[in-house]
Amino acid sequence: MPDLEHSWKWLPVSACLLLLCVSSACHSVSGSRPNILLLMADDLGIGDVGCYGNRTVRTPNIDRLAEDGVKLTQHIAAASMCTPSRAAFLTGRYPIRSGMVSSRGYRVLAWAGASGGLPANETTFARILKDKGYATALVGKWHLGLNCESSSDHCHHPLAHGFDHFYGMPLSMMADCNQWEISEKRVVLEHTFHFWFQIMAFATLTLTAGKLTRLIGVSWRPVIWSTAAAILLFTTSCALGTLLVHADCFLMRNHSITEQPMKFQRTTSLMLQEVSSFLKRNKRGPFLLFVSFLHVHTPLVTTHSFRGHSAHGLYGDNVEEMDWMVGQILSTLDSEGLTNQTLVYFTSDNGGSLEVQLGDNQYGGWNGIYRGGKGMGGWEGGIRVPGIFRWPGVLPAGRVIHEPTSLMDVFPTVVQLGGGTVPRDRVIDGRDLLPLLLGTPHHQHHEFLMHYCENLLHAARWHQADRGATWKVHYMTPRFHPEGAGACYGRMVCPCSGGHVDHHDPPLLFDLSRDPAEAHILTPDTEPLFHQVVDTVSRAVEQHRRTLSPVPLQLDKPGNLWKPWLQPCCGPFPLCWCDGDSDPQ
Repeated sequence: MPDLEHSWKWLPVSACLLLLCVSSACHSVSGSRPNILLLMADDLGIGDVGCYGNRTVRTPNIDRLAEDGVKLTQHIAAASMCTPSRAAFLTGRYPIRSGMVSSRGYRVLAWAGASGGLPANETTFARILKDKGYATALVGKWHLGLNCESSSDHCHHPLAHGFDHFYGMPLSMMADCNQWEISEKRVVLEHTFHFWFQIMAFATLTLTAGKLTRLIGVSWRPVIWSTAAAILLFTTSCALGTLLVHADCFLMRNHSITEQPMKFQRTTSLMLQEVSSFLKRNKRGPFLLFVSFLHVHTPLVTTHSFRGHSAHGLYGDNVEEMDWMVGQILSTLDSEGLTNQTLVYFTSDNGGSLEVQLGDNQYGGWNGIYRGGKGMGGWEGGIRVPGIFRWPGVLPAGRVIHEPTSLMDVFPTVVQLGGGTVPRDRVIDGRDLLPLLLGTPHHQHHEFLMHYCENLLHAARWHQADRGATWKVHYMTPRFHPEGAGACYGRMVCPCSGGHVDHHDPPLLFDLSRDPAEAHILTPDTEPLFHQVVDTVSRAVEQHRRTLSPVPLQLDKPGNLWKPWLQPCCGPFPLCWCDGDSDPQ
């Protein structure tokens, strides 16, 4: 189990290089630290990728990464939603340790003008590698907070967490950003505004009616004024709600807003231009570049050249455009002579969404054989994601690894490859993946992995290495319709607690090594090891809980409420309108 003692038991970089030098790949290692390129999709289903079994969506560039590198088949996100998953990815720690979770149903940061975010005392791999001389950059989605007390303090900004350069979207793509038929934030916000403005309008009419009883037969002016006031209040509620949502759909370069609201038909080319520019500026290395795609989150913004490109409608078009973007980035590595000196990693922050459906059209991802999807607690479909590493001449091409790994493992892996030291003052839940990727017989594996939904532990897995088995225990599960339509009873995301969540006593047990689809519930009658497995996992859960310390929950109110004084705006609020970028095409 992860504990403070384990946090310093990592192979030093010199030992890693020694392992490399005794391999057949030694001729490619000159002793210099590699460049690191991290590619993360948004809401991509593992079943959407060709090298993970898809035969109808074309992903040749991602597939080529797997052919030339190492593919992980049991790669697990620390949460089935983006904000907590990304916090864990950057810090190597379960998001509950940093407080990047909620206890009240707020699954992600909802507003750019909220005060919650990745705390300043958390250490990202970018901060460590920057201190070791790496040029560090993030291009794309952040979604881990911006400001604390003013609209310009940038306490949660990527530049406050180790990135030298940031270009992208501080919050996240929302369905509302592009007049999408499915609304996420706008409906809730507009209903709130409507409620209060309607109360005000009702009060105005009541006061006017009282006055009319005294003035009946004298003047109709109060009726006219009250009617106009009610219409104005109602119109204001609609306009302000829409304005605030679109104000959150903006691009920043470092601390400056460059485009608000975004012009989505040029966002893809702007991001690729930024990636290319960074690679060319820093080709002498070493560099750490994190490309966090806006694809394939709704509203599935896709350029005209990829519309109708796939056999699966707009969602398939968006996946294929993202794969093309991966190809463009890899081509830049090739043209700049960086391929053999660069470790490339590809993944998704969580599984595909089953709820994004309009009529008969599915606009979310496909999670293959795995049960559930984005936001659905500990079910495999929401947390099992692609995991591909390529480092030509160092990592063996075509290797496939089936044992459990985690997005949190990227933290210690890249920190040590970059010559840094994994922090010893906190629990680090990730494991150094390099020995496993190289195929060395002895490596530190995950015996147990915990699966949270907000601050609640929904499930846990046990990798019983001596038997080659991976067991999964579910303590609670959200109810959903497997076919996807209205999967979580009309909600955009399944709840973690409440009436639509089932508690299991005894817990549900699955053997993922024989039943990765979690289709067959094991019982004491059907599995002789049932009690042994459940007891072993329960002890591991208790040991894990003893390593947790109370911290403020960043996604709860008031940290996850919109605050007008924190709203990023490139003009006087609410006139948030600017266009500082030109289309590179």
